[in-house]
Amino acid sequence: MRVLIADDHELLRDFFDAWLRKEGIEVTAACDLPAALEIARKAEPFDLVLLDFRMPGMDRLDGLARFLAEGKGAAVALMSGNAARDVVEDALRMGAAGFLSKVMPPNEFVAAVRAMAKGDRITLQDDPSAPRAASIDATPPGALTRRERDVLEKLCEGKSDADIARDLGLGEPTVRLHLKTLCRKLGTPDRAAAADLARIAGMV
Repeated sequence: MRVLIADDHELLRDFFDAWLRKEGIEVTAACDLPAALEIARKAEPFDLVLLDFRMPGMDRLDGLARFLAEGKGAAVALMSGNAARDVVEDALRMGAAGFLSKVMPPNEFVAAVRAMAKGDRITLQDDPSAPRAASIDATPPGALTRRERDVLEKLCEGKSDADIARDLGLGEPTVRLHLKTLCRKLGTPDRAAAADLARIAGMV
């Protein structure tokens, strides 16, 4: 399976690349829409193209339209930290293979990529009965608890373990446990990377 990922944030590209390569998926990366289009023109058709909805060159859904027209028939999906429901629905009507949240847990992200590459349409919806459903504006249910989100917010403020413990009324060992869990769920190697990912993806 060959996937092209276009995102202007290098850290996120590295995360996506690592998640997919670990599952044996070949990844090519681009930093904006023009670069992604140039790669697509020169390469064999990709099984799936993932475009950051807010990166340079996208101009909202115009970038999706351009890639659908020039991408040699590849399935094209959008990614964002959050997106309004009407934007998601418009993208699907235009022919997008899906619209993913950047803060999906790694296993769900990889599963969605495989499904879209095979022709499935994947989106995060408000309807709890819909397949693979979750809110498009939030981390999928079960990914982060409310307390983990509180810890993550404090972490992004640059606070130490002791500061976080004091602000939230927790013990420092409990804070360290939450931080370890956050890194695992977000697929990051350390707390600094977790904070960077949270800021980039609009989680805080």
